[in-house]
Amino acid sequence: MASTAQVQPTRSQQNGALTLSTVAFTVCFAVWTIFAIVGIEIKRELGLSETQFGLLIGTPILTGSLVRVFLGVWTDQFGGRIVFPLTMLASAGATFLLSHAATYPLMLLAALGMGVAGGGFSVGVAYVSKWYPPEKQGSALGIFGMGNVGAAVTKFFAPWVMVALGWQAVAQFWAAGLTAVAVLFFLFAKDDPALAARRRSGTPPRSFREQLAPLKNEQIWRFSLYYFFVFGAFVALALWLPEYLMGVYGVDVKVAGMLAAAFSLSASVFRAYGGMLSDRFGARRVMYMTFGMSLVLLFMLSYPATDYTVHGIHGDIRFSTSMGLVPFVVVIFILGFFMSLGKAAVYKHIPVYYPDHVGSVGGLVGMIGGLGGFVLPIVFGAVSDLTGIWTSCFVVLFLLVAVAFIWMHTAVRQMEREAAEATTLPPFPELAKVHAERVKAQQAVHAATGSPRVLKEWQPEDPGFWKEVGQKVAHRNLWLSVPALLLAFAVWMVWSVVVAKLPLIGFNYTTDQLFWLAALPGLSGATFRIFYSFMVPIFGGRLWTTLSTASLLIPAFGIGYAVQNPATPYFIFLVLALLCGFGGGNFASSMANIGFFFPKAQKGSALAVNAGLGNLGVSVMQFGVPLVITAGVFGALGGTPQIATDGSQLWLQNAGFIWVPFIIASTILAWLGMNDIADAKASFAEQAVIFQRKHNWLMSWLYTGTFGSFIGFSAGLPLLAKHQFPDIDVLKFVFLGPLVGAISRAATGWISDRWGGARVTLWVFLLMMAGVVGVIYALEAESWWGFLGMFVFMFAVTGVGNASTFQMIPNIMRLEVPRLMPHLSAADQLRQAEKESAAIVGFTSAIAAYGAFFIPKSFGSSISATGSPLAALIGFLLFYASCAALTWFVYTRRGGLLYDIERGRVPAPVAPSTLTQGVSA
Repeated sequence: MASTAQVQPTRSQQNGALTLSTVAFTVCFAVWTIFAIVGIEIKRELGLSETQFGLLIGTPILTGSLVRVFLGVWTDQFGGRIVFPLTMLASAGATFLLSHAATYPLMLLAALGMGVAGGGFSVGVAYVSKWYPPEKQGSALGIFGMGNVGAAVTKFFAPWVMVALGWQAVAQFWAAGLTAVAVLFFLFAKDDPALAARRRSGTPPRSFREQLAPLKNEQIWRFSLYYFFVFGAFVALALWLPEYLMGVYGVDVKVAGMLAAAFSLSASVFRAYGGMLSDRFGARRVMYMTFGMSLVLLFMLSYPATDYTVHGIHGDIRFSTSMGLVPFVVVIFILGFFMSLGKAAVYKHIPVYYPDHVGSVGGLVGMIGGLGGFVLPIVFGAVSDLTGIWTSCFVVLFLLVAVAFIWMHTAVRQMEREAAEATTLPPFPELAKVHAERVKAQQAVHAATGSPRVLKEWQPEDPGFWKEVGQKVAHRNLWLSVPALLLAFAVWMVWSVVVAKLPLIGFNYTTDQLFWLAALPGLSGATFRIFYSFMVPIFGGRLWTTLSTASLLIPAFGIGYAVQNPATPYFIFLVLALLCGFGGGNFASSMANIGFFFPKAQKGSALAVNAGLGNLGVSVMQFGVPLVITAGVFGALGGTPQIATDGSQLWLQNAGFIWVPFIIASTILAWLGMNDIADAKASFAEQAVIFQRKHNWLMSWLYTGTFGSFIGFSAGLPLLAKHQFPDIDVLKFVFLGPLVGAISRAATGWISDRWGGARVTLWVFLLMMAGVVGVIYALEAESWWGFLGMFVFMFAVTGVGNASTFQMIPNIMRLEVPRLMPHLSAADQLRQAEKESAAIVGFTSAIAAYGAFFIPKSFGSSISATGSPLAALIGFLLFYASCAALTWFVYTRRGGLLYDIERGRVPAPVAPSTLTQGVSA
């Protein structure tokens, strides 16, 4: 009997098959997208409408999509060595005939035949996957997928040939190249190992019906929707961008082709990197990253160039918004990068889930994706004709990504709920067969947690669990949370520096208007915190940290563009100041998330580190921004400098742009490395019970006195210092306050763990009162160093208070829940207390963040009304006195709620020894 076993191919055989297939696919793709260039000249010659043009460039995409299923199945049956050359020869013949077509119907007919080249993708996927083991298929198919660069080849070379020899010559040269590659492929390619083994055994190929059997699975159609965007939208944009660039930016066809090639290049060459990421981290993680970043980038691209007229008191105010050519090309390049990662990730799923049906499944997914390349250009043309707005094409893609993202996330959540009940679970379910060794190494962890992404059982109060499993996981999440929170604070407070520089570059705003700009991020940030504080139990800490960090890109880009034009109206700056509140909102969700991971004895220190080092973002910003705005850090990409009143050059746009690469990096790291805790899931209704808890409102008042002071002074001090000491370059010194406050918070959490949060909080407010008196005395004495020294002292004290107030909350709720819910078991009481503690931590941080609005606004109003900030400082003194009285009366006096616990007279509530489920909910 003939052997049915496959002979393992050598590395040189694998590399040979991959190289030939990639070259063949590159040439196929160059032909498939040829109308992106020659179609422009054909449109001019025939006088086509936008819709007719869209149909012409989309027709080859239609054919290439529809034949993919059949070509994939035939490749499984007869082998790529035969099917691939025949595919190329059929397309080459149609391409040559195009050069002799003179009417629109004949060109459409030729375009149908040319589209067969697009079917080469499913041939190559089925052929290449047979040469590699599962753990290397992602990388191999990623390299093969780099053949998408053929679109860039066409955009780069075809314009030059067309200008020199005419569009007919482009068709003829491309047809000749495709024919040559088809012959070379047939001569040098080998039968794949699976086909060779089947022929040796005499086994007949599967029937067409058997090959199509898996296509009834919903999962395949979900994959198809993903590919409809990552590939279909790529093809559509590759075809549409030259026309878009010529219409919007007025460039000629050669420049449009080369700029569009930048998108095609990034959307192609990084596909190999996407395959490697999918092999290492899992395809779903890469898809989340792709969809999340695509939403942000498409939102930016969707906004049309707009002229505004505001009917002001003293006449009309006119301004415009638009994205310049260089920023557009940069954003498109980044979009292409993430689309290339997504293309590789989608096809990583297929050989793992359907190893015996790669041709049919890969063909169907490729067909749907290819149909995107046909349908979307027509849609682009139709919506352009309908709306008359060029950017409407990006609105279409934004809505498409949103739908795909929601469907994917819903499916993933359902899968994770089902997988959480399994006795063992590999690190990435889609790679179960690939990462067997990693599964074995992590079985101890999975037995306790269920999944490294969704931790089913989380028992930080269990010393054994904490030492063996919990500590490492908790600290990893903490150290990924810290940079994300640091960036959030930096973006939130960036206006505190920007407003001090606006008058120098021609923005003539009053002192009160400038204080408004410094205060508004605090107002919006505090409001966002109210909502953000409930998001982690609803969406999961990992997803919410990723999305909230990515949202910082919006104000960062917005500031960078707005400050470059002194004609930008005040209204735009007000909007951007409010959008910076995205950074302020992050604190509530970040603290609630990290609080779930640590045991009670370490919560104070962990939250202090997260918040303290996160708060450090204010100081990093106030120290770094004055430096980066003095140089053209980003070269031509960053725009031209502004000339200050003293004749120096300032790149104030860098105050926004400098954070962009760090935000992108932190977003990716959060998605790849953080975890969700299953027991931490809760609806808004379950968390809303905190509004009935009086201690929620009392702690909000106290935390406003600590954190509200820290963030309010951070926002208002630069402008206040500049106003009171105009001869001092205050930006060289004011960063010291937030720096000391952040370090103080991170370094003093142990004090509250040791002595009790309430006792420490009482002393904090007494010292804050002394600090206010010191500031008043320094202002009266006109002492800059006394003024700065007393504010630095108060920053240090707020750092201690920020840690101590948060340390109080878990102790309070562990005492209150048993009294309020005696019907619950001890385990459920503890779980409820942890959930309410997390919600209260988030909500109190939201209320306290209003200090970032009220303190700068109080300084501004006091100066406007009296010419001095003295009235505001007296108001702060009275507020701190009320906080000290409240802390003493409710919590620290004899008979107060925390009096006995903090003095060791009764033990603090801890997790019951019989608790077997997660306690840190």
